[in-house]
Amino acid sequence: MGKIRVGFGFDVHRLVEGRELWLGGVRLDHFMGLLGHSDADVLIHAICDALLGAANMRDIGYHFPDTGEEFHNIDSKILLRKTVELIGTKGYRVGNVDATVCTERPKLKPHIPAMQACLADVMGIDADDVSVKATTTEKLGFTGREEGISAYATVLIES
Repeated sequence: MGKIRVGFGFDVHRLVEGRELWLGGVRLDHFMGLLGHSDADVLIHAICDALLGAANMRDIGYHFPDTGEEFHNIDSKILLRKTVELIGTKGYRVGNVDATVCTERPKLKPHIPAMQACLADVMGIDADDVSVKATTTEKLGFTGREEGISAYATVLIES
């Protein structure tokens, strides 16, 4: 039996006008988008951090710094694919992902199956091994005031 490890990731980005909203690799129709050096997909960034943490390979900012021009406006699906390749260099593969996105709007329920399918495809795993959940903060805090969106991810990796 191979080794298994667990990792946790968190990310947050500010909501602003004039940007596309990308979550879980899927573009959502919303009047605001997330501000960041890349496409600012908080869900993918949280998953990347969880994967890197599980493999003890630092974090997303270490591997894909926001000072790197090659990462400016990059599709976060590329970062996730590269992250899966990075953990592969240590002999690990993704077992499963459990993630939560925290936002008041837009409502994510209708988009979750597409996010699961997209994320699974990028990571090379079955969609049944990708759990994406949505929650609100009941109008409390920065997410409740719709100033930003946060995401949490827990992953299991196997050697």
